[in-house]
Formats: sequence, C-alpha cells, structure tokens
Amino acid sequence: MPPGAPGEGGSEPAVDRLEAAAYTVPTDALEGDGTLTWGSTTVIVVQVHAGTTTGLGYTYGAPATVQVIEDQLASVVTGRNVWDVPAANDAMNRAVRNAGRPGLIAQAISAVDTALWDLKARLLHVPLTRLLGAVRSKVPVYGSGGFTTYDAEQQDRQLRKWTEQQGIGRVKIKIGESWGRNEHRDRERIAAARHSIGETAELYVDANGAYTRKQAIRLGPYLEEHGVTWFEEPVSSDDLTGLSHIRAAVTADVTAGEYGYTLPYFAQMLDAGAVDCLQADLTRCGGITVWLKAAALAEAHGTQISGHCAPHLHAHVAAAVPNLRHLEWFHDHVRIEELLFDGTLDPAGGTVRPGASSAPGLGLTLRTEAVQQCRTL
Repeated sequence: MPPGAPGEGGSEPAVDRLEAAAYTVPTDALEGDGTLTWGSTTVIVVQVHAGTTTGLGYTYGAPATVQVIEDQLASVVTGRNVWDVPAANDAMNRAVRNAGRPGLIAQAISAVDTALWDLKARLLHVPLTRLLGAVRSKVPVYGSGGFTTYDAEQQDRQLRKWTEQQGIGRVKIKIGESWGRNEHRDRERIAAARHSIGETAELYVDANGAYTRKQAIRLGPYLEEHGVTWFEEPVSSDDLTGLSHIRAAVTADVTAGEYGYTLPYFAQMLDAGAVDCLQADLTRCGGITVWLKAAALAEAHGTQISGHCAPHLHAHVAAAVPNLRHLEWFHDHVRIEELLFDGTLDPAGGTVRPGASSAPGLGLTLRTEAVQQCRTL
C-alpha cells in the first residue's frame, strides 16, 4: 500500500499549501477566429502540496485568476483531506457564491480541482487514468487551428503536418471571419482545406458564434459539398433555439458547449436538442469533477462528448468515459504545453495514450526554467 494511502495507520494526508502563477506565451503567428484575434495566451498554473508530493493543474485565462485562487480558494482547500476531491470542489463552489462563479472564478476552481485530482493520483503512485478507471487505452484526437489570420500557405502547411506527418485523420479550421462578413473567403478556405487533406480525412469547421442563424443554414449545402461533418458554434452557444434550428437544417453535426461554466448549462443545452455532440472544457466547467458529470449527463441524453482544448488535461478523463467522440489537439495549447511541461503526449496516428508511461497523475512536470522566462504574475 502506498505511503499515506487510506487505511494505513489511520493517517489521512491533507493539503498543506497551494501556489498559483500566470505565464504568458506569445503565439508563433497572429491567431484569430470569427470574433477575436490574439497574439499571446496566458496559462494559470496551480500547484497543490501535501507533504513532499505536489499536484499540478492549470487553466487558460486572465492573469487575475491567480488572485482569485489565492484570495478565494486557497484557504478553502488548505487542510482538507486529499482523498475527498469532490468535497473540496463543492466547498469551493459554496465559498464563491457571492463573488460570482461563472467565468474567471469557474476557471480558478477548475485549475484547483484538477491539481487536487493530480495530487491524489500521485500520492497513490498511479496514472490518473488508473485512478479514474479507463474505458479505452487510446484517445482519438483532431488537429485544430486553421486560424482566420493564416494565409493560404500557412493553412495548407498546418493541415498537411497533421494529416501527412502525424497521421491525424480529422482536422478543423476557423471560419466566420469578421463576424461572418467575409463569407466568400470562408468558402475559399473550406475548399482549400479539403484540397490539402484529401478526400478521406474528416474536415471540421468552427465559426465561434460569428454567423446569423440563416447565414449558417445557407452555408449548410456548401459544407456538405466539401464533406464537412462538424459545424462548431455556427451561432452563439447561448442561442440554444438557433443551434437547434441549424442542427435540424444541416447535415453536419452541430456542436457547442465550450463556454459551459456550470452543470445546469450543459443540461439546458442537451434538453434543448441544440447539439449533436457536447463539448465541455474542464479548464472552465469546474475541473475534472464536473467534466465527468457533464459526460454522464450527455450519455444519459444519448449524446457523445468531446474534450475542448487543453489536450494534456483532457486526455486522462477522455479515456475514462464511454461516450467520448474525441479530443481537440489545439495548436496554441499544444505548443504551450510542450514548452512548459515535460511528459507531453504524442498524437502520431491520430490518438494519444494517457498513462502509457506509468508516470503518476497527469504525467506532467513543470519545466522550471522555461516557465520563469514567461511568468507574468
């Protein structure tokens, strides 16, 4: 039995302290989608300590998330039994009632929750997949990027890297440029993407809520013509009626959910019949604890779930649910995670194998020298 495991001498490990820091990493080229452009991305890393063991979690968001973690959450978690992660998650949610949970605070809770799960698995000396219980050993991924800010050569090079060099058989590009006002270029880029990847690879598009309802429906036949099978956020993910109307009108699967900060959000989306596949992001929804609940909720509705971004966090939980479709291998986050952490995964052949190395927890180790160079808070 591992030292400090439940039942050994009545000793129960507790959280000693918690640390948080923000690291901002410039993009390798200007990135953009239908509604936003950006030149850097900030990751907030949480480390939770119990004795000599440290659990790691993170989220993507504003540097101010660090202050929320330190001021609102650290005291709630410190001293708690390491084994009871759901209890800690519940306590954090109750503690921020008046501070306002959705958004930045939910992301803070998500990072701490994930770090607690990682800590628990490390204390038990098992990969997180072993702790959660795996349904599969391989998790399918799709290459995600194809930013609206890319020129034709950049888009082609990225798509061919995924399909030809890494053997990933499904890829996604961004469309809806300038809030849907450049639909002609969207169409050109969709056709070019199909040319780049050939006829057999799956092609996905993501409008990031940039289109109107009728515009998205008008685009449907063009997507079908080019074999697009995934139409992500054709309109705002808050427009559940619009999503359901578009879903009924197009052949591509309509998907959304990445901005779900609470479990009821996912319930409302599923009850409305708004999506063919639910997307959930554990760096936003409340961490691993809530992501697993969202997956179960989707399964109860006969719907699959897809992990949104932060691929090295999602890989382990993705392996643990029966109704998984795939995991987003998002260019921006893959690049950052490979820069800041040792122990990252290889998507060769279109799948990753979380836990295959037998490293405990998430299998990630913070690269101290690399992170110090980009620390902002």
